[in-house]
Amino acid sequence: MGSPTSFLLTIATLVVSVLADISVNLRFDFAPVAVTYPSTTEEVAAVVSCTSESLQIVARSGGHSYIANGLGGKNGSLVIDLSNMTRVDVDASSGTATIETGNRLGDVAFALNNQGRALPHGTCTYVGIGGHVSGGGFGFTSRMWGLTLDTVQSMTVVLANGTIVEPSSSSESDLFWAMRGAASSFGIITSIDAETFPAPSFATVYAYNWQMNYSDAAAALTQFQDFVTTDIPPEFGAEINLGKGDSEGTVSLELTGGWYGDSIDTLQSVLDPFLQSMPPVDGQFSGNGTYIDSVQILGDGVVNTKAAGPDKTDTFYAKSLMTPEEQPITLDAFEAYMKYLAYEGYNSETNWFMQFELYGGTNSFINSINVDSTAFATRSALFTVQLYASSSNYEPPYPEDGFTFLDGAADALTSTMGDGWDYGAYVNYADDQLENEYYLYYKSHYPRLVALKSQYDPTGVFDFPLSIQ
Repeated sequence: MGSPTSFLLTIATLVVSVLADISVNLRFDFAPVAVTYPSTTEEVAAVVSCTSESLQIVARSGGHSYIANGLGGKNGSLVIDLSNMTRVDVDASSGTATIETGNRLGDVAFALNNQGRALPHGTCTYVGIGGHVSGGGFGFTSRMWGLTLDTVQSMTVVLANGTIVEPSSSSESDLFWAMRGAASSFGIITSIDAETFPAPSFATVYAYNWQMNYSDAAAALTQFQDFVTTDIPPEFGAEINLGKGDSEGTVSLELTGGWYGDSIDTLQSVLDPFLQSMPPVDGQFSGNGTYIDSVQILGDGVVNTKAAGPDKTDTFYAKSLMTPEEQPITLDAFEAYMKYLAYEGYNSETNWFMQFELYGGTNSFINSINVDSTAFATRSALFTVQLYASSSNYEPPYPEDGFTFLDGAADALTSTMGDGWDYGAYVNYADDQLENEYYLYYKSHYPRLVALKSQYDPTGVFDFPLSIQ
C-alpha cells in the first residue's frame, strides 16, 4: 500500500469525480474509479505507489485522446489529471524550456512567445502537451523544426513502481527512446526539457479553395504530390483539406497551411508552380504577421485556454494513413478515393473532413532524423492522412454508417495501392477499430517496445486500448 506519507499524499490529492468527467469524444462514456489532481511530481509518484498494485493507471494532460484514453479507455481505471502542473520556464542562455505536462498547447505557445521563443506543435490549442509529445506532435512548423518529441532533451517521469527518473540520451537511454513515441505505456511524464526556437519574425496562415469534380480533384492531389517533391523550403507548412462538395460527384478541396518565411510574396512564388496547374482562385492570407497571431488563428481564435474556458465536445470516429514517400499514391488510387468521397461522402449523414498533412517532401526536418533514434516509427512519410467523421449534430449516438464510411474511404486508397504499399498510421489519431494496429503504429520498433514494457511495467499498470502489450 506504500508508506504512511505517500498514503496521506494520495488522500490529499484524490477527488472522486466520476460523474463530472467526460471525454471530448462523446462516443465514449467511461467511468474511472476516481480522478486525482496532484500538484507535484512527488504527489504523482505517491498516487502511483499507493494504487499500482490494485488499479490500472492513466495520465490525463488535456483529455483529447480520440478514444478517451484520458479516462482510461475503459471503465475502472484511476486517472491522474495533471492540470495543476502548468509551469513553463525558459533558460535565457540556452533557449531550453522546462514545461510541465498539465499545460495545453496554446498556453505553452503563449508563455514561450512572451520570451520570444516557439516550439513545433499542433494547431488545436486545447490539446495537452503530455499526450501530444508522447506520440509525435505535428504542426505547420514541423517541416522546419520537427515533431514536438524531436525537441525533447530530457524528461521527468514517474514509473509504474512509483519511482521518479529523468531519462535522456545519456541516462536511461532505452527508456528515453521509448518515451518519444510510446510514452503512455511506460510512465507518466510530469515535465519535459525541450529545445525551443526563436519565434519566426513573420508568419501568415494561407488558404486557397476549390469546388471540383472527383476526377479533377484526383488530378489536383497528384499534382500537389509532385509539387512537394520539388525543392520547397522548410518554412512551408501545408495540408490539403477535403470535404463534401456542393453537388453529388464533387468535392471541396482546400490548400491551407502556415508560412514562416520572410513575406507573402515569397510564399506566392513558392506556390506558383502548383497554382498554375489549378483553376484560378484568390488566396486568403490571415493574421497580422506575428507568429503568435498565426497560432491563435489556427486555434480558432484561442491561445490562452485558461481564459477561454473548456473546449468543445464532439462525437466522432477517426482514422489515419501515413503514406510512404518512396511509394507515391497513384492517379488510379486518387481517382478511386475521390470518387468514393464524391458519392459516398456526399450522401453520408456525417459531418466529415479528410486532411493530407504534409510531413515530408524536400527539406523536411521530420524525415531527416534517423528512424531508429526514437520510438516514433515513420520517418519516411510524405503525408499523414487524417480521416474524420462526426455525427450529424456532433452529439451521441454515433451512427453505424459513420464507421463504414470512413473505413471505406481508407480502403479506397489502400486496396487500390495494393498489398505492397507500406503505409503506416499515426498513434495520436488513435483508432479503436484498426486492424494490424501495432505494426501500423510502431512498425519494426514494436518488438523492442514489448521488451522494454516487460522491463519498466511488467505488471501492466499503464494499460489502456492500444497500449504496448
